[in-house]
Amino acid sequence: MHDHRNHSALVTRLHAILGGTARDTATLAGANIPDLRVMAGAARELVENTLHDRHPRLWTMQTTVAAGIAGMDAELAAHLAGQQGPIAVAENTVIFGWEVAQRARFSEALRDLPSVPREPVPGELLDWLAEQPGYLGFARTALESADARVGMLQAGEIAYTTRLFDDAEVAALGRAARLALRRDETWLPDLLDRVVRGIAVAPTSAKTLPSQALLYEIARSAEDHPTPEVVSALRTAARITRHAGVPKELAKKFKRIEPALADRLDVAFRMPDGRHRETVGEHTAVISVDGDVELSWWHGDRKLKSVPAAVRRDHPDAVKRLKDLAKQAAQRQATLARALEAGYTSPTPPPYRQLEGNPVADRLIWEFEVAPGVWEARLGLTAPGVPVRLWHPARATVDEVRAWREVVQEKEIRQPFKQAFREVYLLTPAEEAAGAHSSRFEGHIVHYSRLRALFKDRGWASNYLGFWDGGHDDGAARRVLAGGEWRVTLSHHLYEEGFAQTSVMYFERQAGASWRQAPLAEVPPLVFSEAMRDADLFIGVTSIMSDPHGAEWGPGALRDHWAERSFAELSSSAEVRRDALARLLPRLAVADRCTLAGRFLVVRGDLRTYKIHLGSANILMEPNDAYLCIVAKAAAPGLFLPFEEDGRLSLILSKAFLLADDAAITDPTITRQITTP
Repeated sequence: MHDHRNHSALVTRLHAILGGTARDTATLAGANIPDLRVMAGAARELVENTLHDRHPRLWTMQTTVAAGIAGMDAELAAHLAGQQGPIAVAENTVIFGWEVAQRARFSEALRDLPSVPREPVPGELLDWLAEQPGYLGFARTALESADARVGMLQAGEIAYTTRLFDDAEVAALGRAARLALRRDETWLPDLLDRVVRGIAVAPTSAKTLPSQALLYEIARSAEDHPTPEVVSALRTAARITRHAGVPKELAKKFKRIEPALADRLDVAFRMPDGRHRETVGEHTAVISVDGDVELSWWHGDRKLKSVPAAVRRDHPDAVKRLKDLAKQAAQRQATLARALEAGYTSPTPPPYRQLEGNPVADRLIWEFEVAPGVWEARLGLTAPGVPVRLWHPARATVDEVRAWREVVQEKEIRQPFKQAFREVYLLTPAEEAAGAHSSRFEGHIVHYSRLRALFKDRGWASNYLGFWDGGHDDGAARRVLAGGEWRVTLSHHLYEEGFAQTSVMYFERQAGASWRQAPLAEVPPLVFSEAMRDADLFIGVTSIMSDPHGAEWGPGALRDHWAERSFAELSSSAEVRRDALARLLPRLAVADRCTLAGRFLVVRGDLRTYKIHLGSANILMEPNDAYLCIVAKAAAPGLFLPFEEDGRLSLILSKAFLLADDAAITDPTITRQITTP
C-alpha cells in the first residue's frame, strides 16, 4: 500500500531542494537519495503541477532537474515550447541533453538571475558552463538570433513592440552575454554593438524602445565582465535612446562598470587612442586627444572656430557622426584612465605595453626597471624591453615627488588622473596597535545622499539606509581591490534624517569563496593607501564641515560638529591642496595679496583680511575670526590647475579672487557680513 505521508514528505523535500533551502542540489543525482524510484514519483508530481499550472510552481531551470529525475523531458520541453520564445527554447534543448547533476548545478547557481540587488555570476560557474555540451555554441547562436530579430524590427519586417524578447529570452541572452564577455570572444563586439543600438531606439518616432529589459540585462552583464566595446555600445545607447529614464539608469551602471575594468586590464588597455582625421568636402575634421578631447575643423592650415557652414549644410550626417566619434573618444579616455588608476593595487603587472603611443599614457609618469631592483621614473611610456609600472608617490622620496610636481606644473600637463599630486596614506602606529580596525575617518557627519552618490562613482557597493524596520542598521560600503584579493569596508550609520555618520574601516583578504578579516599591518601598502584615499575623498566632499551655511544652524549636535571640524587640522588631501596652491600663488594676478599660513590661505582685501581654510574652503575674517558665509561657484578662469578631483581647489581660488577685491563686491548678503563690526 502506498504511503501518502511519505510520498508527500518526499515531494516537500524535493521542492525545498529545488527551491533553494538545501544548498547541495547536485546530490540529487547521487546514491545518498534513499529511493530513487519514489523520488522519481515525487519529481513527476512536481513536473505535472507545472504542466497543469498547479501550485507549487518551480522556476524553469529547477523544473528541468525534476524532469530529468522523472523521465519527463519530452513533456516539459513541449510545454515550455508553447510558453517561451525560440531563444529560451533553444537553451532548454541544450539543457535537456545534460545529466541531472549538470542541470542541478546550473539551476542552483543561476536561480537568482536576473534579480536586483544581486551578486555577480561567479566566473568559475561561467567557465564550467562553457565546458558543458552545447552551451558555448548556444551562447553565440542565441546572440546572433537576437541580432537578426533586432535587424528585422529595425527594417520594418516585423511589427514594432516594446517586448521584442520575452522574460525567459532576456534571461537566456543575459547568460549568453556573460559567457561571451567573460571569454572576451572576438566575434562579440560588433554583434553586441548592433544589438544594443537596435534595442535602444524604436524604428518609429516612439519614445519607447524595443527591449528595455534586454538593454539593462546586457548592462548588468557588463558590470560582471566589462569590455571597452560593450561600454562604448551602452554609452551610444544612452545617447540615441528617446526614453528619458534610460540614460539615467545606464549612468548608474557605468559607475559600476568602469571601475570593474580595472580587474580586466588586459581587456581595458586595448581601447583605441581616439585620434581621427577625415576629409569632409573641402574641409578636414580632426579629433585630437592629447589633452581634453576636441573635434576641430580646418581649412588647409587654418583652424576654424566652428563647423563650417558648407559642411553643416552639405554633410549633416558626417557632422553628427564625427561628434559622436568625439564623444566616444572622450568616454574611452575616461574609462581607460579609471582603469589605470584602479590598477595601482593590481597584484600582478598589468600589460602596460599595450598602451605605447596612447596619449593617456604619454601624460603619465612611469617607472622602468633599468637594472634588477632599480627603477627609474620617466614621463611617457618609453624604454621598451624592460619591466614597467605606474609611478606612485608612495614609492618615491619627498624630493622626487616635489620634482615631478614641478614638471607637471611647469609643463601644464593635464594628467588623466591625479598622479604627481596624489595623496599617500601610511599605516600609523595607532592603527597598527589597534589591529584590524582603523578609526582614522570615524565620527564624521556627512550628507547621506551625496555619500551614496560618491560610493557609486568610486565603485563602492552599499545598501541604502533609511528609517524603517532594519533600515537604520549600521551600513557597510565595500570596494574590492587588488584584482579581487582584498576588500575594504567603510562602516557608517544613519545619524538623523538626511545625514549619516562614518565609523571604522577594516580590510578582508579573500579566502576561497569567503572573506577573512586581516590585521591592518598585513594589508599591502598601496591597497591601504588607495582605500584610505577614497575614504578621505568621501569625507572631504560630503562632510557637513564644508557646508557654508553651517554657522546659521541652530544650537545642537550638527552645529557643534560643524564648528569643531570646519577649521580643523588638514587631512592628507588638504595638505596636497596646500602644496599645489604654494606653486600656483606666484602665478596669480592677486599674488601680492595672498599668503599661505598653516591651515589657511590668507587673503588681504581693502576692507578686511580673510582666512580661507584649505580643507573646508570656509572663511574667517580678521581680526576677530568672524565667520563669512559665501556660496561661490568653483571656477578659476584661464588658470591651469594640476588637478581638480573634487572642485575644492577651484572653489578656494574663486573665493580668493573675490575677496582680494572685496571693495568691488556688490552682493548685499556678503557686504553686510564684511562691514558688520
